[in-house]
Amino acid sequence: MVERIPARFEVLDERFTGTGGDRYVDRLYADGRWLEGPAYHPAGRFVLFSDIPNDRVLRYDEISGRVDVFLAPAGFTNGRTVDRQGRFVTCEHGNRRVTRIEHDGSTKILADAFEGQPLNSPNDVVEHADGSIWFTDPTYGIKTDYEGHQATSAIGSNNVYRWAPSTGELTAVCTDFAQPNGLAFAPDEQRLFIVDSQRRHIRVFDVDQATLTGGSVFAADDQGYDGIRFDDRGRLWGAAHDGLHCYDPDGSLIGKLRLPEVTANFTFGGPQGNQIYACSTSSLFSLRVNFRAADYPS
Repeated sequence: MVERIPARFEVLDERFTGTGGDRYVDRLYADGRWLEGPAYHPAGRFVLFSDIPNDRVLRYDEISGRVDVFLAPAGFTNGRTVDRQGRFVTCEHGNRRVTRIEHDGSTKILADAFEGQPLNSPNDVVEHADGSIWFTDPTYGIKTDYEGHQATSAIGSNNVYRWAPSTGELTAVCTDFAQPNGLAFAPDEQRLFIVDSQRRHIRVFDVDQATLTGGSVFAADDQGYDGIRFDDRGRLWGAAHDGLHCYDPDGSLIGKLRLPEVTANFTFGGPQGNQIYACSTSSLFSLRVNFRAADYPS
């Protein structure tokens, strides 16, 4: 049965005034151990999300309201995205790779090594309009056996990578992160925002085709961040300990959507791109809001 919790939008700056939506947040699922990586499939109207320590992928059906096990074991999967062809691209902690589910149901390995050495534990992933795949590779999945398999980093650094669709070449586009985590392209794709969860800040880079420049701190918070997404007003939302934090384009924290559990990641879904799905510790939360995803078709 769905549990309904009063929605709490906290205004920290007048620019956040009027941001809202449903009066209640719905707890759609409450039996996870540590939930992560939600991605919405618009054609199927469902959300895939990871229960990392339980090594399974769950599927929430937006029409029926059912949550079922989609895949188990699942390689301790973490973040994922849906590419422009409707295929899921997934980061696998346990198998230390990034994979894509093809239209025929087969799995294609996009990346599992850099310069001959196994990746650490790919964490979160986004696609550029040119078809390239960009992902972060911290060590969370190899630190212990809780979210993967304990191992020593063979690469020796925690990098951000770009996978080229035409050649399959993997390039390290940034190598100075402590623990890179969530990432999101700005709506015009001229900038890439990347979370460093250990340093508890978000950095912003200029994108020049296959390279990144810059890297200044866009925002910082003692709570730290995980997944990030842009809305259609150009605001950046970040998953944090007390819910979702909203940042104005100038980097100011202007408001929050409070949630009852530590929030790891979230995505936009629904027919209009204005349904938030948030993975928060053991729960999948959802509510409809009066803004929508930046990449929702106009």
